[in-house]
Amino acid sequence: MEKAAGSPSVGGSCPQKNAEILSSQYGINLFLAGLLLTFAWAVHAVGISKSHLLSYLITLMLIQLLWMLWYLCRSCTQRRLIRDKDTHAGARWLKCGITLFAVITLILDSFKIGYYIDFSNCLSPTEGIFPVTHAVHTILQVYFLWCHAKDIIQSFKTLERFGVIHSVFTNLLLWTNGVLTESKHQLNEHKERLITLGFGNITIVLDDHAPQCNCTTTTLCSIFSQGIYYLYPFNIEYHILASTMLYVLWKNIGRKVEHHQQHKTPFKFHGITVGMIFGLIVLTSTIAIVVVYLIQIGRSKIKSELALTMFYLHAIFVLALMCTAGIVALLIYRLEDRSLDNSKNPARKLDAELLVGTAAGSWLLSWGSILAIICAQAHPKYTWYNLPYSVLVIIEKYIQNLFIIESIHREQEKVNDDIKTLRIVTISRGSTLSLTPSYKEIYNGRAAHDSGEVPCLFKGSICGRENGGGGSKEETSQENSSVMHSASDFSFYSRNSVTNNKRRVLKNIAAFLFLCNLSLWIPPAFGCRPEYDNGLEEIVFGFEPWIIVVNLAMPFSIFYRMHSAASLFEVNCKT
Repeated sequence: MEKAAGSPSVGGSCPQKNAEILSSQYGINLFLAGLLLTFAWAVHAVGISKSHLLSYLITLMLIQLLWMLWYLCRSCTQRRLIRDKDTHAGARWLKCGITLFAVITLILDSFKIGYYIDFSNCLSPTEGIFPVTHAVHTILQVYFLWCHAKDIIQSFKTLERFGVIHSVFTNLLLWTNGVLTESKHQLNEHKERLITLGFGNITIVLDDHAPQCNCTTTTLCSIFSQGIYYLYPFNIEYHILASTMLYVLWKNIGRKVEHHQQHKTPFKFHGITVGMIFGLIVLTSTIAIVVVYLIQIGRSKIKSELALTMFYLHAIFVLALMCTAGIVALLIYRLEDRSLDNSKNPARKLDAELLVGTAAGSWLLSWGSILAIICAQAHPKYTWYNLPYSVLVIIEKYIQNLFIIESIHREQEKVNDDIKTLRIVTISRGSTLSLTPSYKEIYNGRAAHDSGEVPCLFKGSICGRENGGGGSKEETSQENSSVMHSASDFSFYSRNSVTNNKRRVLKNIAAFLFLCNLSLWIPPAFGCRPEYDNGLEEIVFGFEPWIIVVNLAMPFSIFYRMHSAASLFEVNCKT
């Protein structure tokens, strides 16, 4: 362990590389052990109960809590030390997002505590200890990420690597546990719908983990049990966001950074009205579609087919709009000549890898649907809508990934410092001088050209004389020459006007895609999953194999939409 905070960064040295490898292997083994324990509980393995899984997760959370407390205490004692920060990591909007998900996760934990109290006679004590520990873990972890997500750790690097990677895989295991619990609930609902619709050719056994005793308060039990599953999507997003932020912190340990000024890019609603309006229309219509779908699906065969048809038509329309918007944005990028920022940036690299990696979940489901449509012997009418839907899902992610990755790698446009500090003096009717609007108004194309005022721009100088008196012919000649020279600078305004228009279009596209991705996150997150209810894939591939594929791919597909929305928010701020 290196104790000297001021020691040089040796991120590429042999001891630190070994520490990185050892800590990553520790985290992977931690995760695999928990993953197998989760799988054993899911398949009702002999000798493995839910209490064993929860005990393992509780232990991991307690270890992380101890490490975070130690790190926070050490940070308080060394508060006066100047520390390096990664300005790209832990953006404020990302912290606000994870805080929102954490608050809903705390509500979920309170529901679990209430559920345990009502069924305390037949539930293991670990089911009561787990939500309490998880709530404490959530509060401290959010505080830790708010205060230290940008840190570049240069002391106790070996120990910190193990602490951070432990936190990363603890959150991944909690994410896996949430995904599995929510997927089992969705699968049970799907099986109940199949029973209602009379599918006799599929062996249906409900995977019931319900307590084997009566509830003390029936009404409260119903509220808690139903409410828990509606809150799980937010809990799932919370843990995956926390794990990504902690992973960036782990990658930054011992890293050398170049000290340069980071320009703040706040989010502004100005100039994105069109994109916001169309995006809100898509969001509102999607919520309405999901409500109708959940009401109609499983009621009868006709109502289920109508619900599926309605979902596919709406999704096809939205995906087509998103493809068009993405293509327009990429064409604008092709018309611009701006270099890409290829500097080392762990946060940006992780964003790009997550976009492509998690998109594979949707691509897997889409190709499964396409093969099912091609190979199936019978094709109900509504299944044909699944073909363009699946093709558009693949194409839309191709285009959107390219747009986002190029956007986050593009260098921000820099404005000449001489122009920024310039104040324009114009000549109006002879030698009378008047001060025109500042550069900001000129740059945004809002300078007044009336009353015979002619702006004059040239490097590092001010056109005209500030004393306002009469002058020699030589001075007058120089002034006239400067005014004539300024005519060529009007091309600057025209070019700037075109640039502003392009930027405005790109911001509207980013805002529209941001709301569209939020809209497409809602249906699968809250149980609107035609991959379950379509039926064609289950006939072609078999019920159990297709359900396994859906349960493996769906969490990545859901995360892709939320991660894309977060990335597009950043693109909107940066553009």
